[in-house]
Amino acid sequence: MKTGVVYSPRYLDHDPGYDHPDAPDRLRVIMEELDRNGVFESGKCSLVKPKPATIETVESVHEHDYVQLVQRMCASGGGLLDLGDTVVNRESFEVALLAVGGVVEAAELVASGECDNAFAVVRPPGHHAGAYYASGFCLFNNIAVAATHLLRDRGLNRTLTLDVDAHHGNGTQEIFYDTDKVLYISLHQDPRGFPGTGFTDEIGEGKGTGFSVNVSFPYRVDDQIYLKAFDEIVVPIARQYKPQFILVSAGFDGHYTDPVGGLLLSTNCYTQVFSKTLDLAAQLCDGKLVASLEGGYSIGFLGRIVTAVISKMADFAYTVRDSQPVSNPRTRRRAERIIEDVKRTQSSFWSFDS
Repeated sequence: MKTGVVYSPRYLDHDPGYDHPDAPDRLRVIMEELDRNGVFESGKCSLVKPKPATIETVESVHEHDYVQLVQRMCASGGGLLDLGDTVVNRESFEVALLAVGGVVEAAELVASGECDNAFAVVRPPGHHAGAYYASGFCLFNNIAVAATHLLRDRGLNRTLTLDVDAHHGNGTQEIFYDTDKVLYISLHQDPRGFPGTGFTDEIGEGKGTGFSVNVSFPYRVDDQIYLKAFDEIVVPIARQYKPQFILVSAGFDGHYTDPVGGLLLSTNCYTQVFSKTLDLAAQLCDGKLVASLEGGYSIGFLGRIVTAVISKMADFAYTVRDSQPVSNPRTRRRAERIIEDVKRTQSSFWSFDS
């Protein structure tokens, strides 16, 4: 029983172009740091070579016409898939199928008991991709397809998707907005700039009412506030929901050095978040947890952050020297008001008694 690390050098072939944040170097620095520190040699992690998802698997979440659009765009040489910065090259369609396949395979390895838990080191990321559109560097929603696989093919009824990327996972929320089979919890920065979703009053609809939980922090929030929200919102809701499997959209662009995110989180914050999530998984679903890489664009720190998280999952000794910036008092007060507002909004569905 080990921590599975899903990776393929093929993920580097998706190239959005010069100076794009989602550069192939993101994965290079992760794998180099894992190798440099003997994570695989320790016997506590197993490197897993992924297989591409079938188009049928991708279409369990995405519209057929959209999948065909991505395929045609890439076959013609690539280009811009949205009105922002989701760029593809000739290889991107095949690489995106491999990213979906990698996260589905990670989920299957854990569901079958072959691995205790797993981390999918994949790109392109996925949580901004909706059923019929690309967004925020994302082509196909890797984590949503994996959740759908667990529900349809493994017969699960309750999965938790925890999104710790600095940006709200608009695609994931939208895909599962009307179901109670996926509890979606996202902690993210003010979404007014991007993606325009993820506000406190977005709680789901129909059977999904109460199963979307959004904590939208002001910019420059630090570890202390972030972990307070985790302890006071994520932990009690997860314990009441009792998921059968936990999926983590593991974005690390909330780190204070990240050029894209706007938070002040440290490596220590991410390791604590994963430690707490691993504890929840152990208590609620026999440890069944899969994380999939989303954002994280600080080339200087990303390798160390991901290695720290994977080491926590695998119970492998690894330390990182990092600063822990502190929010100013005004930001802290605003954030605390937001935490209380989320608890008030969600109290119709969940208990927050101390």
